[in-house]
Amino acid sequence: IWSVTLAAVALIPAGPLLVLIAALIRLTSRGPAFFVQERIGINRRPFQMFKFRTMYNRADEMQADIEDLNESGEGLFKIRNDPRVTPVGRVLRRFSLDELPQFITVLKGDMNIVGPRPLPRRDFNNYYENWHYSRHDGLPGLTCLWQVSGRSDIDFHNMCILDVYYLRNRSSVLDAKIILRTFGVVLFA
Repeated sequence: IWSVTLAAVALIPAGPLLVLIAALIRLTSRGPAFFVQERIGINRRPFQMFKFRTMYNRADEMQADIEDLNESGEGLFKIRNDPRVTPVGRVLRRFSLDELPQFITVLKGDMNIVGPRPLPRRDFNNYYENWHYSRHDGLPGLTCLWQVSGRSDIDFHNMCILDVYYLRNRSSVLDAKIILRTFGVVLFA
């Protein structure tokens, strides 16, 4: 319940910033300001996650063409300098501003503030060990232990280890530590 309260409180002062970001996206590239994608959440249930669009319109359709650029190995798709990202999108990603609409997903009850990051179906379908699915034993989150422990430098297998560790040891103290470290990562990454 504290996640929903925090999300509601965060959205009120963030309102003007959300409008400004949406306008910048629409003015600098074709397509909608928001990116909505199916993600896999608690108990392996799919849900719709909202983000600001940071890539050129229809970039998800180009993913198959750039699979060979994947830097994360099995189970996860990540490219540091993804050619599909717009100039405005680079700034949004650098400061994690593209994640702000996920507070809406928290209000809907599909996510928490802290929990394993929800992955797209493509990544979910590429899990290669059975225990990887245990990262879905809790609500996914806006931030998580692996994001504040190395973010893009952590491969999928170690990401799952950190997610499972978090789920087995979650507490309000651990959540508070992760939230505080998230601010540091966002500001000084």
